[in-house]
Amino acid sequence: MSAEVVLYSSPFSRGRTVHWMLEEAGAPYRYEIVNLETRDQKNPDYLAVNPMGKVPAIEHRGTVITESGAICAYLADAFPAAGLAPPNDRRGAYYRWMFFAACCVEPAVIDRMLERPAVAKTGALAYGCYEDVVGTLAHALQSGPFILGAQFSAADVYLGSQIAFGLMVKALEARPVFQEYAGRLQQRPAYQRFLEKNEQIIAKMKKAS
Repeated sequence: MSAEVVLYSSPFSRGRTVHWMLEEAGAPYRYEIVNLETRDQKNPDYLAVNPMGKVPAIEHRGTVITESGAICAYLADAFPAAGLAPPNDRRGAYYRWMFFAACCVEPAVIDRMLERPAVAKTGALAYGCYEDVVGTLAHALQSGPFILGAQFSAADVYLGSQIAFGLMVKALEARPVFQEYAGRLQQRPAYQRFLEKNEQIIAKMKKAS
């Protein structure tokens, strides 16, 4: 069975996070373009991969994995030589921030971006309130340079992508701690490789349209 990872994605989607993660992991992969403008994600062939009709998704060794955070965590374990996950006995903080990114940062940023009105009963929201999410995140990043301190990990890929997106759409406060963190991550060689390849995919899509 091939060790190659098949990435189903669009260069304009959350799949950018997984594409970057593949570069960090040094994984052999093939990029299958899912054109969201032509609604390829709703074609029967793709729905057989991900019934949600969303990207990204990957196939690896006969298994399909969806959800960006889950994919990042999976790839960290599937390609351990890259050192993108701490040892099992030190994974508490790693899991904490992976799930914090998925359950708190992303929904808080999206709600702010879409200008959804704040609810009175914040306890009913998984993330509570925007201010608590931002404050908790800023405090966690103060000791840097990465979310686990000195060790870069898949949690930085996933959380860093959420922070960069929030800053880009002005749905996350432009605090220096966030800007500096995102800047450090975007200087990484793997991020630069991802960025270059992402632009090549965009050019390929434009040429084909």
